[in-house]
Amino acid sequence: MDTPAGTENPVRPNRDNPGAPGLSEGRDAPLIDPESLRGWILHEDEHLLVVNKPGGLVCHPSKNGPWSSLVGACREYLGLDTLHLVHRLDRETSGLVVLAKNRKYARLTQMAFQNRQVDKAYLGILQGDLAEPVLVDRKLARDLDSPVYVKQTVRDSNSARTARTRFEPLTGSGAFTLARIVPLTGRKHQIRAHAAWLGTPLAGDKIYGPDDRLYLAFIENGWSPSLAEQLLLPRQALHAWRLRFTAPEFTADFTAPLPPDLTKFCRDHGIDPPNS
Repeated sequence: MDTPAGTENPVRPNRDNPGAPGLSEGRDAPLIDPESLRGWILHEDEHLLVVNKPGGLVCHPSKNGPWSSLVGACREYLGLDTLHLVHRLDRETSGLVVLAKNRKYARLTQMAFQNRQVDKAYLGILQGDLAEPVLVDRKLARDLDSPVYVKQTVRDSNSARTARTRFEPLTGSGAFTLARIVPLTGRKHQIRAHAAWLGTPLAGDKIYGPDDRLYLAFIENGWSPSLAEQLLLPRQALHAWRLRFTAPEFTADFTAPLPPDLTKFCRDHGIDPPNS
């Protein structure tokens, strides 16, 4: 899920997306190949850098050095002492990330997110058949029955927060549906929790998929043949596809093509991947 820059959810190093393009094994996080980083850049000008982040890469700096995080690698690539991470994606989510080269544009873009002047759209591969568009308007709160502390669920409580997500099927195979997903609020794990509530969880989702204990097994032992058999993908099939800024002082429209791992999954499971 796309959120303001903050702390990444901890996961075992480099085991949530083995073989991700441009990433190599490191002690604490996968390391970025500088040449591959060039291919991730979708837009660059004097103010902004827009990158198509692969799944499996943390946004924030890690203790494994600058080339183990997106912001660290981009700072090294640009030769800048300071680079502002405008927002972040969860480690396993791929797609658009915006970084600002100066304080003025960091403020403009971050305020646009805070003031809900950014239209966000994701592409996700759902398990099952989503036959028609649906708006999920269900409050989310922590799942008290789950062994995974961060897991959210649809329920009413004093701590529940309003959450609204629109799911629009694009194409499918019966077993899976490629959907455009528009979060209308910005709650933790909102897309993943609402997709699971619909009965069509994201493919590869360790927490909201077939059994949340798979996430604990992954944390304890890393990726395994057993997890591969049950999850089919080593990361959740969620991609930040579009960001459209509509703030009075800043307008822009960015899109990021579906990455190779999700494109291959679509083709392997009878789904026509999008052209862009």
